[in-house]
Amino acid sequence: MTGPGGRPDAAQALGDLRVVCLSALGPVPFALMLLGDLGAQVTRVDRPGRAGSLTGLPLDDDPRTRGHRGIGIDLRRPEGRAVLLRLVERADVFLEGMRPGAAEKLGLGPDDLLGLNPGLVYGRATGWGQTGPRAAQAGHDINYAAVAGGVFPLGPADAPPLPPLNLLADFGGGGAYLAFGVLAALHQRGLTGRGQVVDAAMVDGVASLTTMLHGMLAAGLWSDRRGDNLLDGAAHFYRTYQTADGGFMAVGALEPQFYRELLDALGLDPEEWPQHDRSRWPQQSRRLAAVFAAQTRAHWEEVFAGRDACVTPVLSLAEAAASAELRERGTFVDWDGVPQPAPAPRLSASAVVERPRSRWCGHTDQVLAEIGYPAGEIAGLRAAGAVA
Repeated sequence: MTGPGGRPDAAQALGDLRVVCLSALGPVPFALMLLGDLGAQVTRVDRPGRAGSLTGLPLDDDPRTRGHRGIGIDLRRPEGRAVLLRLVERADVFLEGMRPGAAEKLGLGPDDLLGLNPGLVYGRATGWGQTGPRAAQAGHDINYAAVAGGVFPLGPADAPPLPPLNLLADFGGGGAYLAFGVLAALHQRGLTGRGQVVDAAMVDGVASLTTMLHGMLAAGLWSDRRGDNLLDGAAHFYRTYQTADGGFMAVGALEPQFYRELLDALGLDPEEWPQHDRSRWPQQSRRLAAVFAAQTRAHWEEVFAGRDACVTPVLSLAEAAASAELRERGTFVDWDGVPQPAPAPRLSASAVVERPRSRWCGHTDQVLAEIGYPAGEIAGLRAAGAVA
């Protein structure tokens, strides 16, 4: 993002960063949102005549596109590819989310673009990575997370593992790791002047997210069975309970002082409720389930208000977006007519700027003019079908 006269916007942490990306699904839009929220100027290359859709949500309606600029380029045409290369010459970061080898077939692989711009950080997101037996195989979040060990621990012991939405691979192990890798590569470029390739495989990222569990497994503190551990719902003091009105409360009283507060709030005798006698966990869970089921969620919210018992209501997506306390903090905002999470994390000296959602191919003329194309040449490119 730039200020007046094309100068970097010093109010934003990444205000001098230019990012070019090929329109993609899954992790790439999320990484772009993270970078854009911190001020990066994101230019997304859209395919003319093919409106974007991210998991069924039209791209124009997706809040992850806030602040992006869309330029329509037909990369099958030499004139269109020349436009992209001119964009890359001026870019700091290039991102793509195609299968391994696809960018190379277009003449847009790392060797091509780093040869053109040696300081470029080239980020690529895939499910299985650039190499390996599954590299060319299709998949989705649930597949990458499953193979990485992130799905098996989810859910009760007597039912199949639960799908992790697409939070684990697409966003946690994919987009967030891609953005982190890009920032690390940019930092090193500041030391060496050279760019590099960031290979963000979702299967690698999900495996990384399970690091603590592998440590607990090696130390004998975690069993390789679902619904049998401290954090997977087996413990009566770390799970959710249904209330009389069909709501739920989340109980996370891990530490002894919080567990004592939980028992005190419920009027239960600590002598009869040892915390870590695993043989009693199933019975204790059933008893607590009956206690919580006897009253409404609102009742339990009032009981635990102000108490350090680590007990909170379980809010739906709509409830979270409308929550008065989260609205007061600014966790959720209404931007461009859509309730959505605000940029995170927050930086003390960097302003948060409201940015509208992107429009498919909506900034073609503006971007082309910025990189030196006169109006007549832009018209010629459009007439030839190279841009839209």
